[in-house]
Amino acid sequence: MLPFSDEELINPVKKSLDKNLHILEKDGGGLEFLGVKNGVVYVHLIGACKGCASSGTTLKYGLEKQLKIDIHPEISLVNLNGGADEFAKL
Repeated sequence: MLPFSDEELINPVKKSLDKNLHILEKDGGGLEFLGVKNGVVYVHLIGACKGCASSGTTLKYGLEKQLKIDIHPEISLVNLNGGADEFAKL
């Protein structure tokens, strides 16, 4: 259980994701930050990252790893292919 509310996590999560956004952008991709629910960070991969075979590895061992270092070891990151519409249904 994370010792932070979802609202408290938003700005630190955005700052952490921004640190590694260049990794996605250099290959023509990117992400949209959708929000945080129950300590889970939701994003939507866009551009070349959408559907890329390496996107799961990039999320897990790049972006999520940085979130765990910067914020808390129990935080997790999930890509929602349906974007904001899918996030709204959670």
